[in-house]
Amino acid sequence: MMVLFISGGEIFFILFVVVMVFGADKIPGIAKGLGQGMRQLKDATEDIKREIQKSAEKQGIDTSFTNDIQKDIKEVKKNLEDVTGTISRNPIGPKK
Repeated sequence: MMVLFISGGEIFFILFVVVMVFGADKIPGIAKGLGQGMRQLKDATEDIKREIQKSAEKQGIDTSFTNDIQKDIKEVKKNLEDVTGTISRNPIGPKK
């Protein structure tokens, strides 16, 4: 998950500018268009992945190692989240 390094005031200012530029009545249409665009991009990415896997299977290339790699990546992410969770719960600093 990506964390944005902007404060609530900056977000409010950005939204204010968007409303001033596009108008309140156009914002739902813009959001809908952005959502559809993101969905099309995700679908296209999935189609490309499927085509690559089909092509690899037709040529007899073993793709089972990709599942092992994905499993290892998920395990590393989980371990990293466990470590960062511990660090964020136990801040370093002088004890009072």
